[in-house]
Amino acid sequence: MKKIFTIVGLIFVLFSNAQMQLLKIADDKRSFATTDGKPFFWLGDTGWLLFKNCTKEEIIEYLTIRKKQGFNVIQAMLLHELTVTSAYGDSALINKNVSKPNIAKTYWEIVDFAIKEAAKRNIYMALVPVWGGNVKSGKVSELQVEQYASFLANRYKKYNNIIWLNGGDIKGSDGEHVWKIIGKTLKEKDGRHLITFHPRGRSTSSTWFHNEEWLDFNMFQSGHKNYAQDTVEPRMGEDNWKYVVNDFALQPMKPTMDGEPSYENIPHGLHDSLAARWTAADVRRYAYWSVFAGGAGFTYGENSVMQFKTTWNKDVSFGPVKTWKEEMNAEGATQMQYVKKLITSTNFFNRKPAQDLVVNQGERYHYLAALQVKGAIYVYTYTGRNIELNLARYAGKKVKSAWYNPKNGQYIAIENFTANGVKVFDAPGEEKEGNDWVLVIKNLP
Repeated sequence: MKKIFTIVGLIFVLFSNAQMQLLKIADDKRSFATTDGKPFFWLGDTGWLLFKNCTKEEIIEYLTIRKKQGFNVIQAMLLHELTVTSAYGDSALINKNVSKPNIAKTYWEIVDFAIKEAAKRNIYMALVPVWGGNVKSGKVSELQVEQYASFLANRYKKYNNIIWLNGGDIKGSDGEHVWKIIGKTLKEKDGRHLITFHPRGRSTSSTWFHNEEWLDFNMFQSGHKNYAQDTVEPRMGEDNWKYVVNDFALQPMKPTMDGEPSYENIPHGLHDSLAARWTAADVRRYAYWSVFAGGAGFTYGENSVMQFKTTWNKDVSFGPVKTWKEEMNAEGATQMQYVKKLITSTNFFNRKPAQDLVVNQGERYHYLAALQVKGAIYVYTYTGRNIELNLARYAGKKVKSAWYNPKNGQYIAIENFTANGVKVFDAPGEEKEGNDWVLVIKNLP
């Protein structure tokens, strides 16, 4: 009887994996698509320490909740450090050597388990082979990492729901040869899955690897500092939309996205637990700014969840207050689905920024982000300030307008009107940070 259940379980896993489409770069070179040509909007969550801190039961709990909240990608580290163990106490490596994965123990079985459970829920696993600090400190040699990348490619190329995140919060120039070996080896020995590079805060993968054949799309980390804390040139501040603009100016064209903005409930600048903390409103702003600039998706993060803080776990950073299970339904986590729903309701492959329509674009928190798709215009305001649009190009067209609420996904109808010249739209409520809305104008050619 046990053998029958094992066979049935194996068939179910294989069926679940087969139902998931591999991801590819869409023909527009700005987006993701499944292999059957359907658009794919990346809505990610940072579950960085999933394999280190979670039991099988907790992995199921985590994936089930994130699935209900609309997430379809989980970003997780395979090797946070070379001494990493699973929640069951088994080491990932033999003698802290990346060329010697400890396959006799449960660590890699936990990784396999999570990938299979994610597939059952149509969730992709974006895996970081080895976190950047291990490479920067010289603990990983080029020969070792080639063997390790070969191991990963051979073990996981059969799964459809894999994405590779080379790097890991690191400059590409720190261990550049190692990152190139990982990327090249994964591409040569796997070849089925998309690969990008997860850089350190306030930087983008395109700085070092845009022209590498293994880099399928760019990823930037807009980071956790506020405007005043930003001292890195060029000073992007919190304006994560600028990374999208800069990446799209490069050739060849590749998709790009914010793979790590400020996490909900984490201190500004990370290290001072008494500093102000980023809120759900901040996370929404990062999402709409980058996506309306043309980003192919967006990754959310919450301070306790990304490191799976528990009441007993003392190995935590950045002053998380509540446990990860208490924060699974944090305000921002429940609201990310609405940016996904809005974008996927459009003609996704034909979207493009439309800043030229905005008369009063504004700076910093007053910035108005505009997106155009066939038949519609979307303009995001973080503060609820008035939006002035020059609709002269649509003169004489009859349109309808509404406000879309990023907090709950509901629409408030405004009016039907005939487009002609400059028109001002007054968002609901008083002007203040976090009173964010999306102006929607439809029935345009």
